[in-house]
Amino acid sequence: MLDHEDLTTEALCRYMLERHRGTITVQKPEFALRKLNVIIAAALDLSNRKGFQAMSLRDLSRASGVSMGGLYAYFDSKTTLLNMILSEVTAAVQRVLSTPPAAVQGDPVAHLNWLIAAHIQMTEAMQPWFTFAFMEAKNFPPAERRKAIDSEELTESYFAAVLDAGVAAGLFRPDTSPLLAALIKPLLQDWYVKRAKYRRRRVTIETYIATVQDFVQSACLAEARPQNERATG
Repeated sequence: MLDHEDLTTEALCRYMLERHRGTITVQKPEFALRKLNVIIAAALDLSNRKGFQAMSLRDLSRASGVSMGGLYAYFDSKTTLLNMILSEVTAAVQRVLSTPPAAVQGDPVAHLNWLIAAHIQMTEAMQPWFTFAFMEAKNFPPAERRKAIDSEELTESYFAAVLDAGVAAGLFRPDTSPLLAALIKPLLQDWYVKRAKYRRRRVTIETYIATVQDFVQSACLAEARPQNERATG
């Protein structure tokens, strides 16, 4: 199972504070963390409701209750704030997907199922962060748009490596499309981008994970394997 405590906004802000300790000027770590948590939560909420480009730092100051001077103690511009958020999304993807449990290592089918479950569970825990990165990407400045694309390609690389291993082991069909890793990504994104649709249909996260696992396996599996061999992350 994933460590959901490691994916809360507070935990992510702690990573953010450590990563940007050279530029954040607030000296007391616990005070800095509390304020940063409030600022980031407000920034994600405002951005996901009205758009990051439309959000001004004055809007953020009002929503967070932190003065303009207080905001500048954490970042010097909206672009810096954007980079701080995107960096944590990418770091979380790398931290989670690069460390599969020992039980699935060496078994490409189990590893593939685990990747699907882990990614969906991660985005469930970090929904505002991933919604922000997905919905706002088209409006990002070029360098930040490239960073968002790199994060997507990082995710694809984990799936591509497992699919290649499965083909080499004879567990996946030799004609498995090299595009499959890229095609899996929209299935993963649909869960956090279109949550209202699945909520109306009363689709649980467990059902969604199992459905994506079955769908992906139907596209590549050389022969059927029992459902109890699925990995749930």
